[in-house]
Amino acid sequence: MGLSQIKRENPLIHCMTNVVVTNFTANGLLAVGASPVMAYAKEEVVEMVSMAGALLLNIGTLSTEQIDAMILAGQAANKAGVPVVLDPVGSGATTFRTEMSKRILNEVDVAVLRGNAGEIASLVGQTVRVKGVDGALEGDMVALARQASNQFHCIAVVTGKVDVITDGERAHTIFNGHPWLTKIVGTGCLLGAVVATFVAVRRNDMLNAATDAVAFFGIAGEQAFTETNEQGLGSFQHSFLDYLGRLTDENVRELRRDQR
Repeated sequence: MGLSQIKRENPLIHCMTNVVVTNFTANGLLAVGASPVMAYAKEEVVEMVSMAGALLLNIGTLSTEQIDAMILAGQAANKAGVPVVLDPVGSGATTFRTEMSKRILNEVDVAVLRGNAGEIASLVGQTVRVKGVDGALEGDMVALARQASNQFHCIAVVTGKVDVITDGERAHTIFNGHPWLTKIVGTGCLLGAVVATFVAVRRNDMLNAATDAVAFFGIAGEQAFTETNEQGLGSFQHSFLDYLGRLTDENVRELRRDQR
């Protein structure tokens, strides 16, 4: 499934993520068994990504200078054969976010695109109304994911109440997860990093790697809620990090709810 391989290989995950979630993302990756590095300066990103197992680009707190550095890193990753995961946080909320997401997609070969339905819809040209950075969209999630995958030539991961992962032909749906995951700042951003981690150790099977990552993440949320629902969200966050480290491949196989 991938967890034992991650712990054995301890892949370096180069995260160019937003300032709101840096600590949570790093701790989450350490729990899973990866080695996170947060490097943003254009003077070092090319060198850093050459050592990485995967690169995460997350535009949550973006600037033009940051996007320039992300593109430098992304193009260096492409040359080195390092998979790139893009999380277009808030695309559709403002013109700037949408345009910068599209710029990355145009200038970098993205291996996995992960976002909620509103974000992904804004990138494929569907007319949507997105509020803040947590946009939601009603409709055919599988069709939307397939459209994104085919348009951008990548694995598309569209997350929501039901998660859809597709390579444009095969489509997997995951039913694991818990609403409390939406009440903790940074869980969606951490999911992008976890997807990058699974992809780093299974580059030849990125569709199933991304699917397994999403299932694992949702199961950790379910287990954390079961353990802490009477205590509240603070305890849930700590328990969630614990389960990211405690779950095994066997646990995930037993608890996953999916359709392929």
